Amino acid sequence: MKIGFIGLGIMGKPMALNIAKKHDDKVFVYDHHQENIDALVAAGAVACADEVEVIKQVDTVITMVPRSENTRDAYTLMLPYLKEGMACIDMSTIDPAVSVEVSEMVKKTGARFVDAPVVKSKAAAEAGELGIYVGGTDDDYEYVKPILDYMGNNVMHLGGNGSGLVMKVLHNGLVGQIQNGVNETMNLGERYGISPETFAQAIAIGGAQNSYLNNKAAVIASKDWSPAFSVKNMHKDAHFFLNMAADKGFHAPGAENVVRVYDEAMEAGFAANDFSETYEIVGR
Repeated sequence: MKIGFIGLGIMGKPMALNIAKKHDDKVFVYDHHQENIDALVAAGAVACADEVEVIKQVDTVITMVPRSENTRDAYTLMLPYLKEGMACIDMSTIDPAVSVEVSEMVKKTGARFVDAPVVKSKAAAEAGELGIYVGGTDDDYEYVKPILDYMGNNVMHLGGNGSGLVMKVLHNGLVGQIQNGVNETMNLGERYGISPETFAQAIAIGGAQNSYLNNKAAVIASKDWSPAFSVKNMHKDAHFFLNMAADKGFHAPGAENVVRVYDEAMEAGFAANDFSETYEIVGR
């Protein structure tokens, strides 16, 4: 099986590298940035000029792009070349409704389509230890799971098309609220002379321990905002959560507060930095 991978960003590049290293057939790649393509070519992948060149070469295509419109545009370009027996795996975090729309468009060609967004960080992507939420039919899930296993060690089928994305948005909605709680309490602790390191050590022996604090305490203490997951991406997901809540007539005041923090972080110019930099916003 020849696999294509489109979108070699912070998460996409290490994911594609794992496929190139583990898969026993050719992997074809495309990205807007040549340096990302070069890294994959060095690992044995084949560079392509655009999405159409990728889809012409492969049996299965994976997309990992930033926005809903990027996913829609990519599959619109590739649509004339899709046919029965091919599989499309969109691992982007996009609006679930857009993903369902794209799945319907793709499936009319006879090709398979699943949404398979990822959770965890760049380090997990590099290690091939991502969590992956899958939306699609039972048959399509079983078909693509061996490919997803190249990239993740916890692959979970949530239901029909769009379900993986719904779960991803719920996951990140909870992360945002946990993060706000950490940011508020750690900031207050600093005002009482408790350092971020001491705060994290003290929380670890109690019931409030959480993976966000475990992973980000040292980052916050050092003020190193190098992106593992960007403010821009979490801002997008926070708004998806509020939109989903509105669709169901559900009031989510905690999520509204997360959105306010991320709106301020974007206005402050933090978009490309790590999402933990919202600690500075809450501290203001």
